[in-house]
Amino acid sequence: MIRFKLRSTYMVDKDNFALYYVVLPCAGLALLVHPSTSHNIVNRISWAFCVYLEAVSVLPQLRLMQNTKIVEPFTAHYVFALGVARFLSCAHWVLQVLDTRGRLLTALGYGLWPSMVLFSEIVQTFILADFCYYYVKSLVGGQLVLRLPSGVV
Repeated sequence: MIRFKLRSTYMVDKDNFALYYVVLPCAGLALLVHPSTSHNIVNRISWAFCVYLEAVSVLPQLRLMQNTKIVEPFTAHYVFALGVARFLSCAHWVLQVLDTRGRLLTALGYGLWPSMVLFSEIVQTFILADFCYYYVKSLVGGQLVLRLPSGVV
């Protein structure tokens, strides 16, 4: 549907975020820091790649919204909901680590992997928190259409 019915709404000139800026660093990081479980190495690297990519996957969408300077209400509500879900997920991870007195970190494996999982959660939370700030600010100001300043992403 998106590829055919909504093709006329796609703004090619505004979509200037090269995906390799997101994919290549995540792939490199996954090769270096991945879980130390007994699973196949390909599975462990793929898992790490997914964790890292999920943390920054919203960047192309935020860049597109920044380039258009105006965000439609439906898109703004959706990205805000992503931000709230991410905040709750990050809070869940932090509370689990505190509740288990750090044992959760050893259950995830050893080395840098447990710390990188938590760091990825925090990175994604902060990326979306910036957008959520402007979303709430526009709602409080009574604006239905969200206008983003140039330095959001």
